[in-house]
Amino acid sequence: MNHPAPVEISYENMRFLITHNPTNATLNNFTEDWPFDDGAPPPNQIVDDWLNLLKNKFREKPGCCVVVHCVAGLGRAPVLVALALIECGMKYEDAVQFIRQQRRGAFNSKLLLYLEKY
Repeated sequence: MNHPAPVEISYENMRFLITHNPTNATLNNFTEDWPFDDGAPPPNQIVDDWLNLLKNKFREKPGCCVVVHCVAGLGRAPVLVALALIECGMKYEDAVQFIRQQRRGAFNSKLLLYLEKY
């Protein structure tokens, strides 16, 4: 299966690298594992944990890059990045467009509806 190449999304003082599923060799580079259903919005606890991680990470290491992955890098990873952008004041439509400029095919209709209501 061909996966899209990893892409960096930068906004204000935040940097994210969206990628597909890591291999066993690279898995140890990831510090958290928050699985949720493919194509579905993240549970509230994962959203809270994600936003807390970002708050701490960007405070501890300003300018660092947070790697976010899912199987194809088109649904779960981009939705988490979109939530971070929305939390920084970006409108959901702008967050979607901003991410899709780098990650074509990101977000299914269920995730778009979730972001609209977020």
